[in-house]
Amino acid sequence: MINSRALLIVISMFLFFAALIVKLVDIQIVKSEELKYFANKQQVGVEKIPADRGLVYDRNNVLLEYNRHDISFYADLRMVSNKSKIDIAEKFSLVFGKRKTHYLNLLSGKGKTICLEKKASSEKAIQLIGYKKIGLFYREDPTRVYHYDNLASHVLGYVNTEYKGLTGVAQSFNTVLKGEEGLRIVEKNAIGDLVSIEDRETKPAIPGNNLYLTIDKSYQSILEEELKNGLKEYGGSSAIGIIMDPNTGELLALANADDFNPNEYWKFNDDVRRNKALTDTYEPGSTFKVITFASLIDQKLCSLHESIYVENGNYRFKRVNIKDNHPHSHLTTTQVLEQSSNIGVAKLVQRIDDETYYKYLRGFGFGYDTSVQLPGEASGLLRKPNQWSALSKTYLSFGYEISVTPIQLIAAFSSIINGGILYQPQIIKRQVRYDGSVVYDSSPKEVRRVISEETSRIMRNLLSNAVIKGTGKNANSELISIGGKTGTSQKLVDGRYSRAHYNSSFVGFFPVDNPKVAMLILVNSPNVGKYGGLVAAPIFKNVAERIVSNHIDDFEKHIPDERIIQVKYMSNQKQKDSAYDRLRSIEINDAVSIADNCMPDLSNVAVRDAINILTQLGVKYKINGSGIIFSQSISPGKKLSVNEICVLNCTELTVRGASVY
Repeated sequence: MINSRALLIVISMFLFFAALIVKLVDIQIVKSEELKYFANKQQVGVEKIPADRGLVYDRNNVLLEYNRHDISFYADLRMVSNKSKIDIAEKFSLVFGKRKTHYLNLLSGKGKTICLEKKASSEKAIQLIGYKKIGLFYREDPTRVYHYDNLASHVLGYVNTEYKGLTGVAQSFNTVLKGEEGLRIVEKNAIGDLVSIEDRETKPAIPGNNLYLTIDKSYQSILEEELKNGLKEYGGSSAIGIIMDPNTGELLALANADDFNPNEYWKFNDDVRRNKALTDTYEPGSTFKVITFASLIDQKLCSLHESIYVENGNYRFKRVNIKDNHPHSHLTTTQVLEQSSNIGVAKLVQRIDDETYYKYLRGFGFGYDTSVQLPGEASGLLRKPNQWSALSKTYLSFGYEISVTPIQLIAAFSSIINGGILYQPQIIKRQVRYDGSVVYDSSPKEVRRVISEETSRIMRNLLSNAVIKGTGKNANSELISIGGKTGTSQKLVDGRYSRAHYNSSFVGFFPVDNPKVAMLILVNSPNVGKYGGLVAAPIFKNVAERIVSNHIDDFEKHIPDERIIQVKYMSNQKQKDSAYDRLRSIEINDAVSIADNCMPDLSNVAVRDAINILTQLGVKYKINGSGIIFSQSISPGKKLSVNEICVLNCTELTVRGASVY
């Protein structure tokens, strides 16, 4: 019996060791290459290195948007023990100030991987980078920061959760802004912790190109503020403003009220985020008389002082009534434009044949998009003469039976006052690689000559008179000479022209003798005033006077002598601040170029400028306080290392009676 048991034990042990030997042979010899492959796959992997998205500046090197290097923390619930869950919850609660139960609830959830903290700031994340627990890991999760919140939101656009640009410049230039991802080979241990990086096999990420817009932050701020003020005063469902350099086509400001905050884009609906200055069309009404007059004068089909019988305000033409708001018996051609007479322009337009008139309208750019470098632009509607009715040309002459976009109208208007050249609107002034080399530098893009220089000169004078003597009186300024034209058009509601809803607009320029700024103001369905001369013209005036006051050096020779001292006194503070900003911009460029991978001296530098410098150098940062920097954690001149965070301590500093920030 005993021998049988001993024999059984011997046989069992023999079989066990035989099976062990077979398994070892299978592992070490038969499947060695296969298992080695899977082991390497588990422990050695390829990680993507995210690329920094390119920075965006205004035309004066003011930083508008940049990247914040946030970190997201995750837990693999398959690997986290119950004890570790408690430890992790306590640690995260201490760092982020949330209840311990909040994290315990997350860690007790279902699924393989859960997110404990999304986009934690660098100052919070640094407290957890060295915290090791099996199953706990983190990933770089950059955030796009729009430094001035809602400012120029429809121009800049926004990026979604996948860091892809949507709307605005973010969409149009997503490819050049996003950069190229890098790759690195990493070795991890059994619990997923990083052991080493194979530097020789690493392909660094290439940051995206930086963009410098044609937008002027100062102009943009003024335009947005005055549009919102106008909506408060006159009511209305929305308002649009565009400021253009008429001599180059560069957009100096473009705004929609209401606007949105790209930092929190998900809080706003699609209608608010839509750039109505490009996407929405409307019948321009009397502002279009400028186009008609330019065409007639260029064809020498009218003289400025001939008398036109305007029927005492009521004209029966081909079975329809054409009316003027202010009845007159006779008006000169000049006065027809000044008083915005529908009857006068309807009679004058009969002198130009349909094909020639259509050729001018197409020449001014109506009926197709302007090719501005922003997404979603509509082309408007201009029917061909063979589709016109007997009344079409008459209605076209004062801005009906045609649909235009605000961007089309300001581009066409600019050609009328700049000497006769239609320019393609531009939003990008310069595109620069991360190493400072220039990829693209803009220059004016001439589309075609539309009218002669002489016609343009005549139109400038006519438009000046329309402001001084005519319907645009509320745009007249003692500070700067202004020319322009009012517009009021009934809106189509359910297929019929509404008597309650209007588009009120003003398109103008300044100074008259040497146009530097062209601007369009459009208010949708104002509750007070209704007419363009009562609603849009005052908004135009407010914007123009603020721009001139804030940029006195650019307009000084066009301001009456008696106003120079007064304006200089009022704008002295702003001039100094502007000069200070320009000086800081020069210092920023110097700091970046001198740094040479060393920490620059940021003492007495404004926070916004320090952010600019560190972002260009690729240095992560934490900011305590606001205003001016008085100390920094990385000493000036120290060699910069990867992932090192510079802590900047700031204080408010009062200069010339105002806080600097």
